[in-house]
Amino acid sequence: MQIRAARGDDWPAMWAFMRGIIRAGETFSWDTETDEATARRQWMHAPPGRTFVAVADDGAVLGTAEMGRNHGGPAAHVATAGFMVDPRHSGKGVGRRLGEHVLAQARADGYRAMQFNAVVECNAPAVSLWRTLGFSVLATVPDGFRHPIEGDVGLLIMYRRL
Repeated sequence: MQIRAARGDDWPAMWAFMRGIIRAGETFSWDTETDEATARRQWMHAPPGRTFVAVADDGAVLGTAEMGRNHGGPAAHVATAGFMVDPRHSGKGVGRRLGEHVLAQARADGYRAMQFNAVVECNAPAVSLWRTLGFSVLATVPDGFRHPIEGDVGLLIMYRRL
């Protein structure tokens, strides 16, 4: 598996699995009716933001991550990121590799910390991964996420210094 900068020609493969993740409404806080053009604008960043893909040896896109400033101005030294892994490849270390890469890149880009604003509390694999990568929960927004199966669940704000 290789992690590299996403290119425009990666988008169709990315959207093929991103669409299902967004529409499911279980782990990502985007509107479940987000259309392709909107998703592409929100995910494919211009500098200083970055977008990455995890690709298999055969070139298949396994997952993607985006990162950039959490806020501007005096808070621009704190990064944020989002991750989506093709469900056909979940549990195979794709998310971990993307997470490690994003943390290293954020550090190299001069960010001093990373904050995730919206980790769904019942997304146990993600919460566990981020904890093993050094994140802690700063706060939980009670009932901050309307999960289609679990009902209203907490939305975690997770943080780590770089």
